[in-house]
Amino acid sequence: MRRGAGRFSEIRMILPPLALAIGLAVSQPAAAMETAAKFAILLDYETGAVLLEKNADGPTAPASMSKLMTLYMVFERLKSGNLRLEDTFPVSETAWRMGGSKMFVGVNTRVKLEDLLRGIVVQSGNDACIVVAEGLARNEAAFAEEMTRRAREIGLTASTFTNSTGWPEAGHQMSVRDIAKLSAIIIREFPEYYPLFAEKTYIYNDIKQGNRNPLLYGYDGADGLKTGHTTASGYGIAASVNRQDRRLILVVNGLASSKQRARETERLLDWAYREFGNFRLFSAGETVDNAAVWLGEEAAVPLVVENQVTLTLSRQARRKMKVKVGYDSPIAAPIRSGQELATLTISTPDTEIVRIPLVAGKDVPGLGMFERLGATIGYLIWGAAE
Repeated sequence: MRRGAGRFSEIRMILPPLALAIGLAVSQPAAAMETAAKFAILLDYETGAVLLEKNADGPTAPASMSKLMTLYMVFERLKSGNLRLEDTFPVSETAWRMGGSKMFVGVNTRVKLEDLLRGIVVQSGNDACIVVAEGLARNEAAFAEEMTRRAREIGLTASTFTNSTGWPEAGHQMSVRDIAKLSAIIIREFPEYYPLFAEKTYIYNDIKQGNRNPLLYGYDGADGLKTGHTTASGYGIAASVNRQDRRLILVVNGLASSKQRARETERLLDWAYREFGNFRLFSAGETVDNAAVWLGEEAAVPLVVENQVTLTLSRQARRKMKVKVGYDSPIAAPIRSGQELATLTISTPDTEIVRIPLVAGKDVPGLGMFERLGATIGYLIWGAAE
């Protein structure tokens, strides 16, 4: 092998079963499926691959889907220990008089936080949101300012909140991409509270109400998250489905009716599960190739991936995938474990090329002075093996 020559080897992959860990995402063009929704995004939770999007970054009135941010603010305090489910909050006349969907809290009573959470998640209670907002800030407007500030901090760049409920108000807006991001954050960071979103009914004040999420009543694997509807926004939903250990998140908004929302949501999810899959190429720390070493105590060094590599691909693209490794060969010693040495390149038709660094799997010390001299003389006499 000629010293300093580049090497670019192709690897024929036989892919193992579906992977669970977060990896890298490749998908077909996101416009491959049409939708009646004015705003839409569909993504794979594990890899973050966007399978479909339509006006995903445009501002839209999120209606009750913005209650997810109110819930995030509570979940975060619960996780830190600043709140407990047993804590109670007073019900003001403002909260009691709030219109729209309600959990029917009583004025001048105190309500346990655990009940308020179910009132927000299952019953979509505007009154419950205001009770929480007034309990955690000086008033609802101040709480909405905190929501906006925290949203920016966690990467929701297109979200501005003027209230805790999603009640129509100028300037209260989110993008469906932000709603999908927030949904994924809640699922990942608060697994102890996420089961609330799968509850179908809740009784408070002797009033039984059902969850408005249509997927919970028969769609395989559905377990969340939140619907929304106002005249300004139309009908929307932030939906999550976990089927055969593969979770998808879908957010749509601007549909014409609750029936259209239910039909369109199921249609898009069916399409995504049918057309796409998650494929694990390499586990974390797995050797992808072995590279020749120049003047080292060992003749070769393993090239490994530091993180698991999982791709979301269309079934068609997966069959045409190419995986290559490129590096300058041979690699001069000494080599440190973890040193970046090569690049893994993954390509499929109609997708962006993915490049992943490969690192040394172990240390390879350089030869001593006499060994280096002998190897150099041998190279000059015999040349390098190709």
